[in-house]
Amino acid sequence: MKRRVIAAGIALTLGLTATACGEGSGDEGSATDGKGKTLTVWIMEGTNPDARPFFKEAAAAFKKKTGADIKVEYQQWATAQKKFTTAIEGGEEQVPDVAEVGTTWVPQFAETGGLVDVTGKVKESGLSGDLVEGLKDAGTLDGKQYGMPWYAGVRSIVYRKDLFEKHDIKPPTNWKELTAAAKTLKEKEPDKVAFPVAGGAEMFATAFVWGAGGELATEQGGKWKSAINSPKSVEGIKYYTDLATKEKVSPAKVNTWTEKEVGDAWNKGQISMAVGGNWTPKAIVEANPDLKGKLGAIAIPGKDGGMGRSFLGGSYLSTFKTDKQDLAWEFVKLLSTGEFAAKWAKDTNYFPGQNSELEKVAAKKDPLVEPFAEQMLEAGATVPKTKAYGEIQASQVVPGMVQSILSGKASVQEAADKAAKDMDAIFAKDE
Repeated sequence: MKRRVIAAGIALTLGLTATACGEGSGDEGSATDGKGKTLTVWIMEGTNPDARPFFKEAAAAFKKKTGADIKVEYQQWATAQKKFTTAIEGGEEQVPDVAEVGTTWVPQFAETGGLVDVTGKVKESGLSGDLVEGLKDAGTLDGKQYGMPWYAGVRSIVYRKDLFEKHDIKPPTNWKELTAAAKTLKEKEPDKVAFPVAGGAEMFATAFVWGAGGELATEQGGKWKSAINSPKSVEGIKYYTDLATKEKVSPAKVNTWTEKEVGDAWNKGQISMAVGGNWTPKAIVEANPDLKGKLGAIAIPGKDGGMGRSFLGGSYLSTFKTDKQDLAWEFVKLLSTGEFAAKWAKDTNYFPGQNSELEKVAAKKDPLVEPFAEQMLEAGATVPKTKAYGEIQASQVVPGMVQSILSGKASVQEAADKAAKDMDAIFAKDE
């Protein structure tokens, strides 16, 4: 019964609507002739499971269908946004034909003229009725859709189930219990990082801002204003950074880690418990098969219990303004529908961007999927949908704030005040 409720709840949370009658998968119709052509495709890596086998298979299928070749260039999440911005400024010769674009980046890249409006192509292909509404909205500005929703992700807590059992630790349900669990793990497993306070991982910190009842920013009269230095936000930032500076459950070497470095440490068996995405367990076991069956997952707890809110985002497959837009769209359709959409969800544990595939995933009896599904259902949160927030992320405002606290260069309030000032300057610039 619980699983049926979760499956239905995910659908409601993401705005799932019934597939429109008569609309197909987008696989029908004649393929675009791509003989002698090569598409350049940018795909993110760093925290995801290895995508190379998937794209090798997808490229072969696309070659058979269209005659075109695929050149995949893998980009690190931590540096990709700046690379995209530079490429868009450089024009057609520098941008890829197709790229994976994080949902928080779509407004920025669309407003700067880099992305192709595919609203008409989506409708003509009969795909609009099967798109997860929440993801569709994330990539739609002024009624124009700038790509196909590819997948959704949310962060919860991943932990070593075997270590919890060994040391009689119960999964934490509030911040006090989270601190106690981390301190026990530090004492009993001193060769591992008990709970990494990764200064370069923005979405780790934001979970605790939200968990304390704070906000990153609020919208007033159509204008955004930072709220990261509000009392509740500061309380969340202080709790998170105190885990390192006061409780010492996260060593100094972690202060500048991004999610990639946390993942690398997981793969080496050096982590006991950490914030992680629904894709994290699969990536860990892929890199370290010895950990198969030894991982557990729980929702990020709120300060006094219940679920703390966690960033609900994902990725689009977008086409850029090159001379191969029609061919690029064919590749986007191949990846985001039918066989390859299902395969990507299976290979990565991401939640798919199509309702028909999402329902299948949500109904699975997987203890490493359910906690993330519940987190997404009950406590998914989003960042401001504005070009400015993409610039805020590119400027590393939140990671810079966290790192200044961890390094002792600023108090929590001082760092939060500076972050708020920096955010507001960017919001004002883009009004």
